[in-house]
This record gives sequence, C-alpha cells and structure tokens, in this order.
Amino acid sequence: MNKKTRAIVIASIVVLILGIIFYPRMKQLLTSTGDTSAEESPMVRSSGSELMVSATVLKPQTLDNIFQITGILLPDEEVDLIFETSGRITQIYFQEGGNVKKGELLAKVNDAPLQAELLKLQAQLPLAEDRVYRQQTLLEKDAISQETYQAVTTQLETLKADIELVKARILQTELRAPFDGVIGLRQVSEGAYASPQVVVSTLTKISPLKIEFSLTQNFVNMIRPGTEIAFTVENDLEVYNATVYAVESRLDVQTLSLFARARYANTDQKIKPGQSAGVRITLDQIENAIVIPSISSVKEMGRDIAYVYENGFAREVEIVTGTRTSSSVEVISGLSIGDTLLTTGVMQLRTGMPVAIDRMIENRAD
Repeated sequence: MNKKTRAIVIASIVVLILGIIFYPRMKQLLTSTGDTSAEESPMVRSSGSELMVSATVLKPQTLDNIFQITGILLPDEEVDLIFETSGRITQIYFQEGGNVKKGELLAKVNDAPLQAELLKLQAQLPLAEDRVYRQQTLLEKDAISQETYQAVTTQLETLKADIELVKARILQTELRAPFDGVIGLRQVSEGAYASPQVVVSTLTKISPLKIEFSLTQNFVNMIRPGTEIAFTVENDLEVYNATVYAVESRLDVQTLSLFARARYANTDQKIKPGQSAGVRITLDQIENAIVIPSISSVKEMGRDIAYVYENGFAREVEIVTGTRTSSSVEVISGLSIGDTLLTTGVMQLRTGMPVAIDRMIENRAD
C-alpha cells in the first residue's frame, strides 16, 4: 500500500469515527428544528408573524404617595425595679410574667427595726402633746416665759418629724409598681440581700406601644404629630394603624435624619416590644393620575419607554415617570387616558412590529 492509499484510508477512518460521535447530536438538533417549525412559540400566532401580548386601557386613577421604612416597637414605659434601701428580702408578692397595677406591693425587705423605732416614737407623742398643753396654760397666766413654751413646742414638732421620717424609711422597704404593666422574670429570691444596685425584676408597659422610625430630610416636613401610619410585624398578615405623637426637634448631623414616634393602643397585648415593624406612611394622594405597571416600561439609552397598541402594531413612546410604588409607576407625560398600553413582551417589542392582544388586564395602582 502506497502512501497516498494509506492517507485515504486513514482519512476515511477519521471521518467515520467523527460521524459516530456527532450523529446523536445532529439527529437531536434536526429533530428540535423540525419540532420548532411544527410547533410554534407560545408568544407567536399560528401565522408566525404577530407577537401575542397582554394590554390594558389607561384610566385615571388615585395614586397614594407612600413612604416606607423599617421601625422598632418600644414599650410605652419600662423600668428596672429596685429597692430604695438595703436589707434582707422577706416577701415577694408578684408572679413572674403577670400583670400588676400601679401602687401594687411587689416585694418587701425587713423593716422590723424601723417598726420598733416607730412604736417608740409614737409612745412619746402623748406625753409631748400633754406637756405643750400644760405649758400653754401656764403661758396664758404669765407663769412661764415665751421661750419656755417655744422650747416644748419645738420638742413636739421634732418628735412628729422623727415619726414621719421613720414612716418614710418604712415605705422605702416596700417595692411597689410605679405604673400598670407586665412584670418580667425575677432576679432575686426571698432571703437575698437587696440594695439599690440589685435589680429585682423589670416592669414593662406594653399597652400602648410606641413605634419608632427615622425620617430622611426629604420627608421631615411631611410628618407631624397626628399623622396616621400603618405598620406590619413579621409573621403577621394583619395591618395595624397608629398615630404619630412626637417628632425630634432637629436632624442628626451624621445621618441627616430624625426620629419620630407613633403610638398604637395594643389593648389585647398581642404585639410585643422589641419586634421590627414595616412602617407605611401615605404622604399624599395624586388624583387623576396615569399609572402603569412597572414591568410595562423599560430603560433604553437613558430613556424610559413604553409601547402602545395602534391598529395591530406596536408603537414606542418615551415617557416621563413620577412617583413609584412596589409594582406601579406614575406617568407624568408620554401617555394619555384611553391609550392601550402593551404590558407583556416589552423587551421584544419594536415600533411597527405586528402584535395581537390575547388578554386585556385591569390596571390598578397598588
């Protein structure tokens, strides 16, 4: 076998091997091409010349200009409960996690020495009062001097003051609720030594609740006491309403924002402080606005464009947009009431492209 014949044989073998390798893929490609010709894309009619799209007829709508921010839920009041004096805790009266009323006795430290001192002083009171009475009688008869009478009177007033002082110290041995609320877990036990540095428990007022959120400088003049807000909390589909009651007097120099607080009644105590809140504030309402779905407009070379339907064809229009929401956008110019806006297939559309409307949808501002 000469060199030429050998080369022909080798080339034939290589072609045969390549054919065996690529035959399945070529068959799949040919089959796919045949299917495409027999079965059309879902966006194209059987004629193959028109793009199937959805559309909506533009109508005047009311658009809510909504400001959204994340806030935090705070208790209306919260305080660490501590004794004003030191001593051994003799009684704890509250149940952990329970509701307590303002003035309710929660715990007490040993006041036996103070009670004994009070009894001692009170025992001296009748004698002191009788002494003043007798000295007054003598003074009226000019039997004693004014200074002598004043001395016994001062002794009586001092005794009364000492009694009131002991009573005040006894009150300091009592821990009472400063307001209605829910008491937390106790941090001490009976028999423990309490001091003004020892926290017995925490009292939290959760009805009402405060919602705290921050405002950028663009919105500070739009939020004021009395403004209504809506908020949601995680894992809860209900929308709650609250009222702004206070706004900071100045912006933070670092963030150029300021804090505001709203109040929610929370009468059922369903919501707990510490949760985050999705706050929605309706700043104003735009009447007779032209609103389109966000997906029906695209940016192209720095322009916002949309497509309208005209006699079976698509026509591109340049639009100027305004307020945006989560799924809608206000159109300030470029579209008119009554226009038929194409809402699907926007990325494929071009001016003059034949289109067919397979579904008319209702357009609403969210």
